[in-house]
Amino acid sequence: MRDAADSTTASTVLAEVLPGVAVVFGEVPAELGPELVDFGIVPAVDRERLAAVLASVGNTATVAGNLGSAFAGAQGLYRLSDATQALLKTGATLAVKDGANLGTLMFPGRIVAQARFIPVTALSAAQTAAALGPALAMVGLQMQLSEVTGLVRTNIALTSQVLTAIRNEQWSELTGLVTTVDRAIDQARKVETVPASLWDGVAGAQAALDKQRELYRRNVRGHVGQIDQSDTRRNREYLQTNAEAIVFDTYALLSSLKAWAGYQALRAGRARATGQDDADEARFVEVIARDTRAELDSALTETAGLVASLTRELSIVAELPGRDGLSQSLPGKRKDAKAARQTSARLLEAIRPLADALRPPAPALEAPDVVCAPGTPDLGPYLRILRWFLEDGETLRVLGFADQLDAVGPISAILGGAKDKLAAARDRASAKTLVAVTDRRIVTARTNAFLEQGEIRQDIPVDQVRYVRAATTQDRGARLAIDLITRDESIRWLFRADTDADTARVDALAAVLAESMTIPDAERDELRRRGRAAIGAGGKSE
Repeated sequence: MRDAADSTTASTVLAEVLPGVAVVFGEVPAELGPELVDFGIVPAVDRERLAAVLASVGNTATVAGNLGSAFAGAQGLYRLSDATQALLKTGATLAVKDGANLGTLMFPGRIVAQARFIPVTALSAAQTAAALGPALAMVGLQMQLSEVTGLVRTNIALTSQVLTAIRNEQWSELTGLVTTVDRAIDQARKVETVPASLWDGVAGAQAALDKQRELYRRNVRGHVGQIDQSDTRRNREYLQTNAEAIVFDTYALLSSLKAWAGYQALRAGRARATGQDDADEARFVEVIARDTRAELDSALTETAGLVASLTRELSIVAELPGRDGLSQSLPGKRKDAKAARQTSARLLEAIRPLADALRPPAPALEAPDVVCAPGTPDLGPYLRILRWFLEDGETLRVLGFADQLDAVGPISAILGGAKDKLAAARDRASAKTLVAVTDRRIVTARTNAFLEQGEIRQDIPVDQVRYVRAATTQDRGARLAIDLITRDESIRWLFRADTDADTARVDALAAVLAESMTIPDAERDELRRRGRAAIGAGGKSE
């Protein structure tokens, strides 16, 4: 929704009844139709109460005129976009007309209709709003049911390899329960209430629904526990080995949640039908809605994290260009790598719709303004893999290709004695290294390992940068060096600088790193304490 100062009468009203959830009255633009959520299990009497209270919000005199006709029929529920909610939370206001805020409905990038928007703050201020508690609880339950139903509709393709005999039996039991609840929900929607005869048909399913929900919740938590480790290689092996089981358990959990949420909605609907004016029943409906929301939020958060981890891992494997053209390898290993990419691509095709629904996909990664590399390398393979290592909102600032010198042991340096031998040892220890600097961390990787296996070498938060130094090396190549001193280690990168432009880019990399230089007070105080202790110990020995 967008601000508009047009004085044209709007025939559509969006009345926010819960944060981010609005009831749509009046005409529904064609473009808004697919976004509209049916009232579903919200009883007819609650819909009437909502309409009556909402029509009284604002200037009653003018509402009865131009705006009043729009309240003639409630069309359904609508989830406000994150952009609209963010706009309103920051204090943005819309032009006021006929007791409501005047705005325009936008559908990707174009105006499709004018509408009045009544914010939730206006509803909460209404004198009769307190009586709407149970009705709003039913609206909340319907939106929760719609949310999880939408996730299940992604139709993950369950492969025959996953559906083993035991899983076939589990799946049959679960789908039977889902079908039973779906049928009851559809019947309740048609009669706009939950009569006793309808409820009696599903009332005994709670134990079976709880069993299925807990089974797959434990399975998903088990997967999350296995990958929530600091050992990156172990996490990767687990994800690759158990990818199909994760896909199955994720979809089964969502299906069980959908059936369980539907059952809770029917339960609340029956409470509303039993005691319209019973305060205890009204409070019970609100408790059901609150508990259901808490359970769904917790389960969907776990599921989203698991699916994101799996999608990231499968995407990395699918993007790996492999060893072709990079180095020679055995035919068998090339065949294994190809099979892994094909398997990952197949599983990605199955799980990507769900992954995108749970969490918007990461955009393609663009090359940063600063790229330190000899010539004009093809950055595409690196960017396609690196994209999956970045977190939401993380920005790539610099990409570099350097020789990173591994530490040479002090014993070998002493025994070697000669400066040229030490230099030779360092040359042998150097390897082409990818250096990616973001606004949050520094990621390094051996280029071959990164492209062949998607492995990173170091992941250093920028708040651990202590000092950065740029200099020209004394070797025959006269390469440019950047020394990075972190909290835990010292790193030296060597860059080729054949032109002034190359030198400028390396300087730019050093400048970006230097922005993060800092020594926390705690570390400084600790160094001072050690110094004083050492001086004191020296005085006593004398």
